[in-house]
Amino acid sequence: MTSKIRRRVVVKGRVQGVAFRAYARSAAREIGVLGWVRNLPDGSVETVLEGDPDRVSLMLAWLKKGSPHGRVDDVVIIEEKPSGSFADFDIVFDTWESWRVR
Repeated sequence: MTSKIRRRVVVKGRVQGVAFRAYARSAAREIGVLGWVRNLPDGSVETVLEGDPDRVSLMLAWLKKGSPHGRVDDVVIIEEKPSGSFADFDIVFDTWESWRVR
């Protein structure tokens, strides 16, 4: 049995307004990684990935490349302890951006 890992990732560049979260969710589901993705107020995107090390590595590689219409300038990766609390990979909408989803 393979142990699970968890990574919190902040992606900087042109990653908002280019469907980055939707592409990330699609990629994560296809790869088989659990967690979530959200926009941050500073224009970056944050995601938490949890799963098998090989699958998380594949998703990290995807994040470094980014969505077709975006541009990734920097990726910050932080190791965290897996929680095992995720059942899927979701897009999280925060209160500060609620005006954008109307």
